Amino acid sequence: MTSQPKSSAHSPASKIAIVTGAGTGVGRAAALALLEDGYSVTLAGRRADVLEETKEMAGEAGSRALVQATDVTDPAQVAAMFKATVDAFGRVDVIFNNAGANAPGILLEDLAVEDWKRVVDVNLSGVFYCIQEAFRVMKAQTPMGGRIINNGSISAHAPRPDSIPYTATKHAVTGLTKTAALDGRKYDIAVSQIDIGNAVSPMTARMADGVKQADGTKKAEPRMPAENVGEAVVFMANLPMETTVQFMTIQATKMAWIGRG
Repeated sequence: MTSQPKSSAHSPASKIAIVTGAGTGVGRAAALALLEDGYSVTLAGRRADVLEETKEMAGEAGSRALVQATDVTDPAQVAAMFKATVDAFGRVDVIFNNAGANAPGILLEDLAVEDWKRVVDVNLSGVFYCIQEAFRVMKAQTPMGGRIINNGSISAHAPRPDSIPYTATKHAVTGLTKTAALDGRKYDIAVSQIDIGNAVSPMTARMADGVKQADGTKKAEPRMPAENVGEAVVFMANLPMETTVQFMTIQATKMAWIGRG
């Protein structure tokens, strides 16, 4: 399902962005921030209804939004999403690879294989498919190049208890970022990573009630507005192409991370 932007709203001078997981949380905040900054934005995610809500929240700027229902675990759908973006806007300047999944916080030995595979499919394979298609599009467009920003998470650095699929995939995203940053140089493609700690979103809602700490106790953790992350993504996206933030960590100031409790 695709909702087309109004053609009159697109200016050739405006930049074009894709945000995956744009229907909720950090993805929605980043999409709204990019739209407010003047970008034309493809809103990608599995549920068209929540993507339409994001578009409506953008107000007048929503006329520069393209709703594209996309499952990032399907390479064909990823390719179709990029094609729809190029067809609507002419090119792709930025993609924020934000779509992610988690598994129940249970003992490692009790984790279902299906939950492991599901998280790997979204958080690792899905990011790879989007990077690969971004390379194909960005190296072929004129002017050549663009910027890829991957959502790594604090879990790309330090784990929580009972979080092996999420933590393993987020560590792997760092490997994708580093390798793609190297491979993208010849195409003027800058690849970077934003590691986010406790932004307000459906995924972090449980933190308000309390989550397991490294010592086995359970306590509530501070969270920060997702809008702060959106502003950080816009900052990274707007840097001149000869400059990049390779890795940015943005977190709730008092959250447990250094030492993890």
